[in-house]
Amino acid sequence: MSGEADQPVPGGPSSQVGAGAGSGSPNLRGGAPGAADGPPAGPATTASRPPAGYLDAASSEPLRPAARQALLAALDQGWADPSRRYHDARRASLLLAAARESVAAVLGARADEVSFTASGTQAVHLGMLGLAAGRARSGSRVVTSAVEHSAVLHAGRAVPGGALVTAPVDPLGRLDVGAFDALLSEGAALAAVQSANHEVGTRQPVAAAAEAAGRHGVPLLVDAAQSVGHDEVPSGWSVLTASAHKWGGPAGVGVLAVRTGARWRSPSPDDPREGGRVPGFVDVPSVVAAAAALEAAEAERRSEMPRLRALVDRIRARVPELVPDVVVLGDPDDRLPHVVTFSCLYVDGEALLDGLDRAGLAVSSGSSCVADALEPSHVLAAMGALTQGNLRVSLPSGVAEDDVDRLLAVLPDVVARVRATLGAEGL
Repeated sequence: MSGEADQPVPGGPSSQVGAGAGSGSPNLRGGAPGAADGPPAGPATTASRPPAGYLDAASSEPLRPAARQALLAALDQGWADPSRRYHDARRASLLLAAARESVAAVLGARADEVSFTASGTQAVHLGMLGLAAGRARSGSRVVTSAVEHSAVLHAGRAVPGGALVTAPVDPLGRLDVGAFDALLSEGAALAAVQSANHEVGTRQPVAAAAEAAGRHGVPLLVDAAQSVGHDEVPSGWSVLTASAHKWGGPAGVGVLAVRTGARWRSPSPDDPREGGRVPGFVDVPSVVAAAAALEAAEAERRSEMPRLRALVDRIRARVPELVPDVVVLGDPDDRLPHVVTFSCLYVDGEALLDGLDRAGLAVSSGSSCVADALEPSHVLAAMGALTQGNLRVSLPSGVAEDDVDRLLAVLPDVVARVRATLGAEGL
């Protein structure tokens, strides 16, 4: 292999792996080490058809073909500890650097501002607790919206000596920026606002929130888990977090981006990895796969998301026509393109899930972050919406229009049967 040029992982980040690894450069074509039989494989197909009936992309997207191909190649080429100095470690380090450059480009960040974590939740926790540690002299008060993901709310409550305060939202689930500004004026160590709501899809006024936070000298964390790979990435943040399995990457990879100049200090014991921000060994193959998936998502986003938006528009219009006593939630226009949520009166959400599952359709109900506990959704409660009988439909990239047709065909009967079981038919 000596003298063989380093090549990108097939289907992986397009950033060329540098030629500084020395003797024994990585073979990233997916073949046997030392293979030199032709040029590296070209990019994998970016989109694939998800499993039939899978309509829960906001929970997790199926692994993209580009991610699968990159993962398999990187398992052979990127297994070593990238912090070491020998050949295999340098090869892993080059792969990690290329993945970091690729993800940073999508986020509008510098490569050295981006770190990889073990999950989106860990990224949120490190981001918020790190800002709180860096801003300890400014107090410990945390200001968020009332509809943040539970990971944000839990981290806010975990700030040592801190007090979590939440700004209200309107009936569409959008942050009241005036109330948010007023809370910031009373002093805060940090603020957090999601890019778009994870349950109803409403985009949040991140630009206005960032302007308010800037006026008061408060750093802003943006949880962009639902937007990255599906929507424009917001600006104005001091810290941004995301999760790879939301865009078709592997589970177990989160993203923590910290702007240069942000007063952030690690809340973990000192660890030199990932810029000193994340403890533990970096899973290089999974990170490479995550970057490949994000490149694929971005490559198709401008064509695929309008198609999904049209399908969601159809669901928003047809469900109230087909099913009596249904309220569609969230902003009808300023929203994520692939998410729609509606509430059905006189039914139980879990019963609806079961009925749709029996029909081969996978959707979610209630709060996506506390669904296992069957607790009412704090998001819907903050909106003043019905907290029972909710369904969230979120369309994965490549979804077949037939799956939407089947949902619209099956849903009226499923709702009617659940209402009949509860003695609520005809109400």
